[in-house]
Amino acid sequence: MRVATLGFHHESNTFAPVPATLEQFLASGPDVGDGLVAKYAESQATLAGFIEAAAADADVELVPLVYFDLNPMGTITAEALEAIAARLLSALDENGPWDAILLALHGAAASEIHRDADGEILERVRRLVGADVPIAVTYDMHANVSARMVDCATVVNTYMTNPHLDPRLRARECADLAFRVVRGEIHPVMALEKPPLAVNILRQGTTDSPMAELVEMAAQAATRPGVLSVSIAEGFPYADVEEMGMAFMAVTDGDADLAGEIARELASAAWEVRAELEGDGISVDEALRRAATADAHPVVLLDVGDNVGAGSPGDSTHVLAAAQRLEVGGLFHSLCDPASVAVCADAGVGATVELLVGGKTDDLHGDAVAIRGVVRMLDDGKFEDAGPTHGGFRFYDAGPRALVHTQDDHMVLLTSHPRGNTSRAELISAGLDPLAQPIIVAKGVHSPRAAYEPIAAEMIQLNTPGCTSADVSVLDYTYRRQPMFPYEPDTRY
Repeated sequence: MRVATLGFHHESNTFAPVPATLEQFLASGPDVGDGLVAKYAESQATLAGFIEAAAADADVELVPLVYFDLNPMGTITAEALEAIAARLLSALDENGPWDAILLALHGAAASEIHRDADGEILERVRRLVGADVPIAVTYDMHANVSARMVDCATVVNTYMTNPHLDPRLRARECADLAFRVVRGEIHPVMALEKPPLAVNILRQGTTDSPMAELVEMAAQAATRPGVLSVSIAEGFPYADVEEMGMAFMAVTDGDADLAGEIARELASAAWEVRAELEGDGISVDEALRRAATADAHPVVLLDVGDNVGAGSPGDSTHVLAAAQRLEVGGLFHSLCDPASVAVCADAGVGATVELLVGGKTDDLHGDAVAIRGVVRMLDDGKFEDAGPTHGGFRFYDAGPRALVHTQDDHMVLLTSHPRGNTSRAELISAGLDPLAQPIIVAKGVHSPRAAYEPIAAEMIQLNTPGCTSADVSVLDYTYRRQPMFPYEPDTRY
C-alpha cells in the first residue's frame, strides 16, 4: 500500500497587518522527504500521527513528500498559495501512483483570492489523484470547515483538545481509517452541520464548561455502532470567510442518516448553550494589580489581543506599558523586535542598553516602550521541548534573541520572529526558571495552558486590544454568514 503524506499548515488572520508571503513560507521551510520525518516523527503533531500509523502497519509504505508550515499571521498572498499548491501537486504527480493520501491541513487558511484556501488545495489534490484514491485529512480544532473541505475528502477529523494535545492521536486515527478504506473493510460517509454560531476565543478551552460537555458528547457518539469518527471544529473567528464558525462532523460506515443525526444532535446541543459560549476578559490594570498582590506565583497573564498563535505580530506593549505606569515589577515579557535584538547583540552580554521596544507593527498593538537594562543573554533562538505543548510541536525557532533585565525588574525577552509563549523551554533556554518568575505574560489564550497550567498559581485572560481581541465586535467582517450569533443576537437555528 503506497501512501503519500504531505501538507500545508497556516492559520490566517485576515485582520492581521502582516500578510503571509511566499518569501516567509520559504524562509520557514518546506520540510521535504526524510527531513519531514526527522522533524516531526518524535513530536506530537499531525504528521507524527500519520508516520506512527504507517509504521505500525506492515502493509503500508509511507512516502513523505513536502510540508509547508508558517506561524499564523495575515492573509496568504495569491503568489504564495499558487506556489505552495504547485509544489504539493507536483510532488504527488511525480511520485505516484498512490493507494491513499494522508493530508495535513489546518482548516483556517485564507488567501487573497481563495478565502477557503484549504478547500482549494484539497479540491486540486482530488482532481489530480481521481475519485477512487482515499484522501484522509486531519484539521486543527480551529478550522473553519467548508462543505468542499468535507466533500473532497474520504475521511476527515479534527483535534478534540484545546490547547491542542491530541494532534498525533487524532491523525493516527484518521490514517488508520484510510488504510481500512484501501482494504475495503469500511465505506465511510460523512455529514457536516454548521449552525450560525461563532464561539468567543475565551470560551474555547475544552476542559472548560460548556466546551468540555460538548466534547464528551462527541466522544460518546463516537462509540455508537457503525460510527467511525466524530469531530467538533470550534472555528477561527479572526478569519473573515463564509465558513467562519463552529462545525460538527460525523463519519459512519455507510450510514448517511446516522452521520447526519449525530452531527445535528451536537450542533443543537451547542446552540442551546450559545450564551455560555460568549465571554470577556479582565482589564490590564486590574489583572496587574491582582498579580502584584497575589499570595502565590507565578501568575500567568494571557495577552489575548496579541495572540501570536492566531496571527498577531507579537509586539504588543499594552501590558508592559501598564506595568511601568502602575510600577508593577517582576514581569517576564516577550516582544518580537529584531531591531532591538540587533542593538543588544552589538552591545554584548553584560552591557547596559537603552531601547524603545515593541509597538512597531501598527497602532493597534501599542506604542514602543522605553526600557533601560542589562543584556543578560544572547542566542540564536532555537530550543526544543519534548513535553506537552500546544499543537504537539517539539522544535522552536524564535530567531536571534536577547534577554534584557530592566532597571524596573522586568525580564524582557526580545525575539526576531513572532513567537507565542507555548513552552516553558522558552524561558529555560534563556537561563530563566519559570517557577521563579512572579508574573509571566503569555501571548495567547489557550495555547499557553498546556505549558503553564501545571505551574501557575493563577491564569488570567486579559481584555487587551489587538487584531486577536476577545471583543469581536471591533472586527469589521465582510464575508461571514449573516445572520449569525452573537453578532446578530436574534439569529435562529
